[in-house]
Amino acid sequence: MKAKTLKKGDRVEWETSQGKTTGKVVKKLTSRTKIKGHQVAASKENPEYLVESEKSGEKAAHKPEALKKRSKR
Repeated sequence: MKAKTLKKGDRVEWETSQGKTTGKVVKKLTSRTKIKGHQVAASKENPEYLVESEKSGEKAAHKPEALKKRSKR
């Protein structure tokens, strides 16, 4: 199922150069934000989600269409 409306704590998966990664939604981004030195061009019309990897604990922003909602463990 494609993730269109996610909320904090939702478990999601996404593709990385190393393959699929799972993690959880930290928050919905609706304004320009800087993450690890990168500018995220999020807006209310085009929100992105800040997610935290279960494996590494690293945080990154992703567009909703890049995330797939997973069931809770």
